[in-house]
Formats: sequence, structure tokens, C-alpha cells
Amino acid sequence: MTTTPAPAPARNLRPLVGVLASSAVSLTGTRVSAVALPWFVLATTGSATMTGLVAFAEMTPYVLVKALTGPLVDRLGPRVVSWTTDAVSAVAAGLVPLLHGLGLLPFGLLLGMVAVIGAMRGPGDLAKSVMVPEAADRARVPLERATGLSGVTERLASTLGPAVGGGLVAMAGPMAGLVVNAAAFALGSLIIALALPRGMGRTAAPAAVAGPGAVEPGAAAQGGGGYWRMFREGYTFLRAEPLLLTVIVMIGITNLLDAGFATVLVPVWAQDSGRGPAAIGLTGSAMGIAAVAGSLIAAGVAHRLPRRVVFFAGFLLAGAPRFLVLASGAPLWTVATVFAVAGFGSGFLNPILGAVLFERVPRPLLGRVHALGDSLAWAGIPLGGLLAGAAVALVGLIPVLVASGVLYFVTTGAAGLRREWREMDRLRGHAPAVAEEPDRAPEPARG
Repeated sequence: MTTTPAPAPARNLRPLVGVLASSAVSLTGTRVSAVALPWFVLATTGSATMTGLVAFAEMTPYVLVKALTGPLVDRLGPRVVSWTTDAVSAVAAGLVPLLHGLGLLPFGLLLGMVAVIGAMRGPGDLAKSVMVPEAADRARVPLERATGLSGVTERLASTLGPAVGGGLVAMAGPMAGLVVNAAAFALGSLIIALALPRGMGRTAAPAAVAGPGAVEPGAAAQGGGGYWRMFREGYTFLRAEPLLLTVIVMIGITNLLDAGFATVLVPVWAQDSGRGPAAIGLTGSAMGIAAVAGSLIAAGVAHRLPRRVVFFAGFLLAGAPRFLVLASGAPLWTVATVFAVAGFGSGFLNPILGAVLFERVPRPLLGRVHALGDSLAWAGIPLGGLLAGAAVALVGLIPVLVASGVLYFVTTGAAGLRREWREMDRLRGHAPAVAEEPDRAPEPARG
């Protein structure tokens, strides 16, 4: 007697498009705010240190809350977490220009509003990222292509955001950029709430769609237990992954340097050189446009390229040259060219990192491991602006730019020599095994 094979699940692009669209809108608003908010503080206070303090107030709760909400994302589902946190961010971001217009925005209250936005952005960004692999399964596209498209989305936001932010600040003032940020959060929340099916990304429950990496019914039990047990399961898994830990340490250092660069060093360079916020928008857009091109190429061919070589070549282009060209006093067209080359190299990084993460982490643990890994990698970001502002006040802009560029080069170069990086290509194209509960021995196989 022959049996008819079960039909393959229908291809459904709507979840993937919804996740990418929401990410694009929310990230664009954030990038607009990244130009408008530092410029507002720098223009009203004249202090690089206070500008760095605002960045610290946003990124510290971002990192801390994100680290602790992994079990909640796995338990509640990333769809619910995404649209609710974006809605709260929209309210907090909208209050900043409103209170400023009423003359009721002292610096301490501004720090509080920024902290709320950061606390909501952390789990919101995590939730959108966790939904990518299931969206790829539903759309029946390779994982590296899905992460590549996610990288394209981020790069598009990095292109449009600085351009819109620089133009708005130059023409209408920094508060206009914060209004756009609030509207972007609200739209991103609506897209997730309306476009994605209920239960999307519920990694703690059996997957609704079969496909690479889909969770087997027995894996649903891993979503059970209390909060701290779920948190410990994610920590135990991450601690046993040398490649992921090495990646986290390296990215943590480069993120610290990038945070100081974006929130303090570039605005101070634009002010000291007399080029103003339009120069921030131009350099950011040049980098973003080239990064989109790099990400599109990565989405198409990254699954056929050697990951290790491409990864470190991308960092060589994307890292130290940006710092050194600002320190050199080069003309604006040269600065924009170097930023464009850096953007092209950076376009290959996130697709590789995302694919490695999703291949190595079982779906039921994805929210917890992703939250811990991201939070550790982002732990230096709150200090980046703070340290950069203090360093500029102490020794001046040029020495800080040179020292940061050298440290960036040494960090990425030294990390590339470690043997863990050979693991980047070992599990290419393989879904992660369903994780066993750390506190329980695996059951014997049944014939």
C-alpha cells in the first residue's frame, strides 16, 4: 500500500514582508532621532559630555531590559512584545517635542523620556529579530537570504534616517526629527499588529509551519518552567558556544567604539569643522546607500561565499578608516567616499552573523539566547557616548579619533586569529537540533 506524501506548505510572504516593513519604519525613525537628539542637546548645552550622557540614558536601559526579556519573548510571543513596545515608544517619543514646546522639558525629564524609549526599544528589536527565521520558513527562502534582506532593511533605514534627520534639523529644527521618530514607532506597531498572524514566532510552542529548524512537538516543554529557569537555560546554552562567545566579545568592543563615534565624535566633528548637521546626513547617507548595495549582494550570494574571509574583509573596510579620515581633516567628498566604502563592507556583516546565530541556536531557546548575546554585545554602547564625550573634553577630538581607529583595527584583526572562527562555515545550511532541557538527561532513543 502506497501513501500519498503530505503536500508542502504554501509559500506565504506576508509575515516576512511585515517583519521587514515594521523594522524598516521603526529603524528609520530611530536613525532620524540619532541625528536630531544629539544635535538638540549639543546646540542647547554646548557640552559634548551632556550629549554623551543622553546616549548613555537611552542605551543603558536598552541593554539591561533586552537582556532580561528573552524568556518573556519566548513565553508571550514576539509579535505581542513587538507591537506593544513600539506603541509605548511612540508615546514617549511624542512627549519630548510636546513638553519642549510647552517649556516643560528640563534636562532631567529629557533623560527620563529617552530612558523609557531605550527600555522599550530593546525587547522590540529583539522580538522582530526572533521572528525572522519563522518568517523565512513561511516564505520558503534560505535563511541567509532572509537575514540578508533584514540587513538591507537596516541599511535602508541607515540611509534614509540620517538624510531625513539632517534635512529636518537644518530646515525645521531637531524637534521635527523627534516627531518623525514618534510617528515611525506608531506605524511600526500597527504593521506588526495587523499584518502578522497571531502566534507568529511563538518559539516556546510547537511551530505552525514545518521547515528548516521547525520545532518538534516535544520541544514545546522547553518553554515551560519559571522565568529564572528559562533564563538559566539560555545562559547555559550560550556559555557552551565558544564561537558565539568570541563573536560577542569582538562585537562588544566595536559597538562601544561605534556608539561613541555616532553619538559624539561625528556631531563634534560636524560642529568644529563648520559643516553642520547637513554633513552628518550626507556622510550617513553615503554609508547607508553603499551598505544597501553590500547587503543586496550579500542576500544574493552570501550563502555561496566563505564566511570567515568575507566577514573580516568587511570589518577591515567598515571599521578604522571612518575614524582616521575624520582625524585627517580631509575634504567632505573624501570623507563621504570613505564612509561609502565602509558601508559597502558593513553590508556583508549582519547577514553572516544572523545566519550563524540562527543555525546554532534551537528555536525554543532563540529569544533567550538572542537576548543575552545581543545585550552582552551591546553592553559597551551606553558607555560609548559617555566615554567619547569625556575623552573629547579631556584631550580633544583628533587624538580620540586616532586612538579609536587604531583600537578598532587591533580588535578585529586579533579576533580573526582565534581558532573558533573556523566554525563559521561548519553548520552552514543546517537547522539547529532541538535542545534538550539542561536540567534533565536526554531520554534514550526509541526504535
